[in-house]
Amino acid sequence: MNYVEILENQIVSMWEGFIAILPNLAIALLVMFVTWLVAKFAVRIVDRLAGKSTMREDLRQLLETVVRLAIWLAGIMLALIIAIPGFTPTGLIAGLGIGALAIGFAFQDIFENFLAGVLIMLREKMRIGDLIEVEGVLGKVEKITLRETYVRQLSNELTIMPNSMLFKNAVKILTDDTVRRNEVIVGVAYDTDLELAQKTIEEAMGTVDAIVKDRPVVVYAQEFGGSSIDFLVQWYAQSASRDLRQTKSEAIKAIKKALDAKGIDIPFPIQTNYFPEPLRIEQVAGAAAD
Repeated sequence: MNYVEILENQIVSMWEGFIAILPNLAIALLVMFVTWLVAKFAVRIVDRLAGKSTMREDLRQLLETVVRLAIWLAGIMLALIIAIPGFTPTGLIAGLGIGALAIGFAFQDIFENFLAGVLIMLREKMRIGDLIEVEGVLGKVEKITLRETYVRQLSNELTIMPNSMLFKNAVKILTDDTVRRNEVIVGVAYDTDLELAQKTIEEAMGTVDAIVKDRPVVVYAQEFGGSSIDFLVQWYAQSASRDLRQTKSEAIKAIKKALDAKGIDIPFPIQTNYFPEPLRIEQVAGAAAD
C-alpha cells in the first residue's frame, strides 16, 4: 500500500472540506457579531426600563444577566447549526446528558454559587449598600454577582465572598433598620450614691445629639465588679447616617465629663500579681548544681 498517497488524499480531502465550510464559518462569525450587538442593546434597554422603576439594584443586575445569557445561548446555538453540518440541538442535549455527571462534579462549586447568587438576589433582605457581618467579615455590600459578593470592610479592604458562604451561614444585616441599639459598661466606686450616678448618666446621655430621642435610654445597675459597681447603658442611634463607633465615643465622653463634674470616681480594676518573684541568677545556678 502507498501510505504517502493515502495521507496526501486525506489531507486534500480535509482541505477541500475546510474550503467548503468557509462560507458557513463566515456566516457563523457574523451571527456571533450580531448576537453581541443584540445582547448589548438589549441590556441597555433593560437597564433603562429598570431605572424608571423601583427595582432593587441586585434584581436589576440579575435581570440584565439573564437577558444577556439567553441571547448569547440562542446566538451560539444558531452559529453552531450554521457552522457544523448535521449539528442539532437534540444532539447537543444528548451529548451533555452523557457527560452530565462528570460536568456536575467538575463544576459543583460554580453551580452552587450561581444558584446561591440567584436566590440572594431574589430575597428581600441584604441589598447593595447594606452593612453586614458574616463569618468574621464586617463591611458594606458593594456588588452582588451570580457567583460572588463584594464586601468593602470598614478598614477599606475589599473581600470577595462566594455566594454559597452568604447563603449557608447566618448573615447579620446591621443596617436593616434605620436605628440600631448600642451599649457601654460604666463602673463607679463602691462608696458612690448609685441613685445619683444613675441620674447623672441619664442626664449625660441626653446631651448626645446622635442618640434617637424617641427611643428610651436604659441605665441599669448591672453587677458587682472587682473594683466597681457596673452600670449597663443602652441607647439607640441612626445606623446608616453615621458611624456607630463615633456615637459610642461621644456617649463615653459625655458620661465621663458628667461623672467628673459630680465628683463620682470611675475606679481602676484591681490588679493581682499572679506571677512569682523571678529567681536570681545565683538561685538558678545553685538549682542546676544540685
